[in-house]
Amino acid sequence: MKKTIIASLFVLLGVTSCDFLNEVPQDKLSPETYFRTETDLQLFTNPLYDNLLDKDTYEHQSDHCVHLNLSKELHGGTFRTVPATGGGWNWGNLRRINTFLAYSHNCSDEAVVTHYNAIARFFRAMFYFDKVKRFGDVPWIDVELGSEDERLYAPRDSREFILEKMIEDVDFAIENLPEAVSTFRVNKWAALALKAEFCLHEGTFRKYHAGHQPTLGTLPADAKSADYFLELASAAAKEVMECGFYSLASDYRMLFAQDDADPKEYILAIKNDLSLQIYNNSTAYATMPTQGTPGATKKFVNSYLMKDGTRFTDATLRPNWETMSFIEECADRDPRLAASIVTPGHKRLGGTMVTPPDLGCSSTGYQLSKWVMDETLPQVNRVDMSYNDMPVFRLAEMYLIYAEALAEHSSYAVTQDDIDMSINKLRDRVGMPHLKIGGLTADPYLTDPKYGYTNPILLADNDLALILEIRRERAVELFKEGFRWDDLMRWKEGKCIEQEMHGIYFAGLGEYDLSGDNKADVVLWKDTKPAEKTGVAAFEVGKIPGLILSAGDKGYVNPQPQTDPQTSHVFDENRDYYYPIPSSERSLNPNLTQNPNWKDGLSEEGAETEE
Repeated sequence: MKKTIIASLFVLLGVTSCDFLNEVPQDKLSPETYFRTETDLQLFTNPLYDNLLDKDTYEHQSDHCVHLNLSKELHGGTFRTVPATGGGWNWGNLRRINTFLAYSHNCSDEAVVTHYNAIARFFRAMFYFDKVKRFGDVPWIDVELGSEDERLYAPRDSREFILEKMIEDVDFAIENLPEAVSTFRVNKWAALALKAEFCLHEGTFRKYHAGHQPTLGTLPADAKSADYFLELASAAAKEVMECGFYSLASDYRMLFAQDDADPKEYILAIKNDLSLQIYNNSTAYATMPTQGTPGATKKFVNSYLMKDGTRFTDATLRPNWETMSFIEECADRDPRLAASIVTPGHKRLGGTMVTPPDLGCSSTGYQLSKWVMDETLPQVNRVDMSYNDMPVFRLAEMYLIYAEALAEHSSYAVTQDDIDMSINKLRDRVGMPHLKIGGLTADPYLTDPKYGYTNPILLADNDLALILEIRRERAVELFKEGFRWDDLMRWKEGKCIEQEMHGIYFAGLGEYDLSGDNKADVVLWKDTKPAEKTGVAAFEVGKIPGLILSAGDKGYVNPQPQTDPQTSHVFDENRDYYYPIPSSERSLNPNLTQNPNWKDGLSEEGAETEE
């Protein structure tokens, strides 16, 4: 994660020693003398891009992608505690934004002021989106505060009020930002994308958390409905879809592997650059055994459709789907599977050799390939030396938001035209059959408590079958783009992390062909180690290091062999949808209440709300 400026709300709103205004001699610069020119405004707002556009491809764990070492969120239970400081309660960027808005009028060019105010308010809406997702109710601060200001000790405002202010900010940005495509700078379409994203989140959150006191709390009598936000989300997404500036890239795999962002599909992106020495870790993360050994889960792999549009888990067509070999289960699937993980016949971009999944680089055996760059490019095969650009918003997400917002609406009847102009465009790109809503039935796999979604509100929805297919499409299309955890939280599906997380299935000891070239790539052994063979990786079953299988000498790869299943994958429905407020912040500001059922040793008034 990129560094935040200041961790304490108290310090942030009072004295910001790390703030821009204190980085130069005070006799040469002050708010009253700065902000005079467009250059001043640009330089002051530029850090917001680096500080708040903080997406990556390699720090997200969920029910779809796990590491050898689980995150605290996936461990759950006693592994999650109230931190003393940090924990996402970082407000330095908000001070920068509010300082800017307080003094930008020093510039005499009104058009310039309006433009940069729109940028600042875009980022303020983005800032608060992160805070609402993480903490729920938070203090709304839209002015620069001094060290004696009583608002330093303000209580948390309701999410109803926060969302109202976020919409005001983003609507100002939409109205006053340029329409011209600018992949690495905020424009009107990026503002619309942000609005679509947070309104979808809020609409579905209010729908699925309805009546759940620990997370939704008590909204005011005149609170906006879930449908209100869903309508805003679909309208914003549709405006981007129909603006004429963006279109889907033709090659799904290359979209993420190429050096430069595709300006047609990427609405807003984070620039990485070899010449500027600005890098990410996307390639090494998937291809080196020292980077946490991330792996897709079998649950996720199972969710991909067959190339003919049928469900892989349909027992009438594939009665042995649970115990298929790796080669069998990867055959004739949605092409996005082969673009996301290493499948039989895989060649790395720029490579000439077919390579199997490397079980030493993946805790599940399903080795990641999305975001892996061409192996012949300079430096990319080193840790933290990849330079493919990272999307913040892309057109595909807008299609998905549009479809989901319509399907989740309580009274809107989704039409085939709606699906054709959204989901089916994504399927067209990869040659998949269209989703047809006529006669659609709910996929039993996606509602099975062992694998799927279980929220009673979802299961009672008249559009259950369609919503499930949209969720499938979202998971497949946006894999490893940082959405899955937030999706589970807004759908109130935290219990998904309690489901068993498995990897590749092995029928027993012996040699296995994983590359599809009819040659052994892996040998599983016990008691007697086999003779070494060139190109064959040997794993002792039942040992660490080695390979732990779910049923002794056979079964699914266990991605966390040292994890106690009794104390991990535990999700507290009355606590874990929010993060706790650090204890030091509550000590500084006694008006800050703790989130329900998080214990920090301070006054627990209002902090133990049970359902």
